[in-house]
Amino acid sequence: MWPFTKRKTLADADAFRGFADHHSHLLPGVDDGIRTLDETLRALKAYERQGVAQVWLTPHVMEDYPNETERLKDKFEEVKEAYAGVAGAKPLQLHLAAEYMLDTVFAERLAKDDLLTLDEDRHLLVETSYFNPPAGLRDILSDITSAGYRPVLAHPERYVYMEAYEYDELHDMGVKFQLNLASPTGAYSPEAQRNAEMLLKKGYYDLVGTDMHRLRSTRAVLAQPISSSVLGRITDLIQKQNKHI
Repeated sequence: MWPFTKRKTLADADAFRGFADHHSHLLPGVDDGIRTLDETLRALKAYERQGVAQVWLTPHVMEDYPNETERLKDKFEEVKEAYAGVAGAKPLQLHLAAEYMLDTVFAERLAKDDLLTLDEDRHLLVETSYFNPPAGLRDILSDITSAGYRPVLAHPERYVYMEAYEYDELHDMGVKFQLNLASPTGAYSPEAQRNAEMLLKKGYYDLVGTDMHRLRSTRAVLAQPISSSVLGRITDLIQKQNKHI
């Protein structure tokens, strides 16, 4: 553990060595993330140089981006065919999933069992509006579980509507939480930073992701100083996550 009097960065801690990024917007041209295949390939090469082991491409599926499953699979195949890796570096393991907004598009896809999961255990990355939950959030999450999926709530620290007791309730329901690495740096807001620190301290997070939309912003996250105690919890979480993949 780092001395509590010091502040270091995720780069200092070599946090990306063996890292499995469970949330990224690297699939090109399908949402508000990376636009071109060339950008995607540059990002993947940067990941390799940092020692990242696996990355899940998780494009948005929502009313603004009603991406059809087959289209996403086709785009993913294009990325895999073009990805050659960096000479001398261990190739990344690439996976396709999606980040589902809990809206009407999601309700239709759930009814059709037309969803891209994180793994064979059917972990499903979901999100809500940052400002307001969907009506009957807990019922929706229960419906997801009843349908045989295991909901993973993306970046819960960023939801301004959520109170501390609501995190407790969702955790007790068995909903898993995914941390955005930028949140503890204060990149989104002081409130998101405080929530992330609270949830880290409680041990509520299960998965970690960059939520990368642009390579430049992720590089900036790696360079941001974080308190030693929080950094220690993040690296412990990453190591715990990586052991269970």
